[in-house]
Amino acid sequence: MIIRPAKNILGALRLPGDKSISHRYAMLGALAEGATRLSNYSNGADCASTLQCLRQLGCTIRNGQEGGTIQIDGRERFSSPEASLDCGNSGSTMRMISGFLAAHNFSCDLHGDSSLSRRPMGRVITPLRLMGAQISAGIGDRPPLHIHGGKLAAIDYQSPVASAQVKSAVLFAGLLAEGETSVEEPYRTRDHSEQALRAFGVELTRRRNRVTLPGGQKLRAIDAVIPGDISSAAFFFCAAALFPDSNLVIENLLLNPTRAALLDVLKLLGARISVINLEEHHGELVGTVKIEYGLLTGVTIAGGQSVALIDELPVLAAIAPYTRDGIEIRDAKELRVKESDRIALVANNLRAMGAECEERESGLKVPGGQKLHGAEIDSGHDHRIAMAFAVAALRANGESKINGAEAAAISFPAFFEMLEGVVER
Repeated sequence: MIIRPAKNILGALRLPGDKSISHRYAMLGALAEGATRLSNYSNGADCASTLQCLRQLGCTIRNGQEGGTIQIDGRERFSSPEASLDCGNSGSTMRMISGFLAAHNFSCDLHGDSSLSRRPMGRVITPLRLMGAQISAGIGDRPPLHIHGGKLAAIDYQSPVASAQVKSAVLFAGLLAEGETSVEEPYRTRDHSEQALRAFGVELTRRRNRVTLPGGQKLRAIDAVIPGDISSAAFFFCAAALFPDSNLVIENLLLNPTRAALLDVLKLLGARISVINLEEHHGELVGTVKIEYGLLTGVTIAGGQSVALIDELPVLAAIAPYTRDGIEIRDAKELRVKESDRIALVANNLRAMGAECEERESGLKVPGGQKLHGAEIDSGHDHRIAMAFAVAALRANGESKINGAEAAAISFPAFFEMLEGVVER
């Protein structure tokens, strides 16, 4: 994909459904009483992997008349699959559905593509084994996984990593276990599973970084419109923040407080942001966001904020050279084990565009006040790297070529088309 420099970002957008919520609603709907109807379900390849796994487990999923609408007919239990579950590139699919599979009295295998096969699964294997499931994996606890589930016992789990996927796997297993399951994290992570469980009729309690739910509760089907994905919106917000006459509006956008930290960071940097039409749907805040240019200064992102921004950190680092004082990212070692080593790829691509940056084990320091030139970008077949550097390229001097740009389809197939629709040249 060739990206040419832009003069401005102008317009209004509605984005595909949030990826995190789409995964969770589909999995919960599959085991709920009744038919769950989901509008604006994510059209990314990752969420399609979740639906395919559910079909392999015996679920009936119908596509509606309107694009992005699906109906999932709930069932009391999954059926034993005839073949290994193909999770594609989706770590969310593999980790979260493992929680449900751990409570089913059959054996099954889960595999993924070459990228997913390098990602750590020990973080979910450990708690699920403690609950009574038999799980084995490849070298270094990497996929493929073999799960032989059965009767589970509740646990009180102290997670060593701040991961919403780990928390979700434990809670989903706990829902089908005997007793009261609790999971506590070192930092608070996105709470979509808690909100989704409540929306499907589950009672749970949350205190700070600790969530508790009694097992044996029944799920009830819902009708829902999935709000626009705020992690996808991040690329458009960062693009708009780069140009003096930008004016961009994104409607029906997820504004969950555990996901909206990006707006706080952009405000700290100097962008002008306003939120209108704020509503609550199934526990999730949804609204319209307007962003306009403001002189971007600098910011340090660390601790719990790095956890909350884990998906948005690559694009923030990619625009850091255009700020006045630069951006420093700490406590983000998790970026090393995403779809790629995102710290290394961001650093390498910034240098390819002529920027200075300091790569660290758990983050980056990117000075501000730099000018970038067009370059050949290595996406590492990582959707967020491809999209992040498409944004950086908009203000570079000369054209840039994004190699592996098709990776954007993992979360946002229409990204480049929609970006071109709001670029003014």
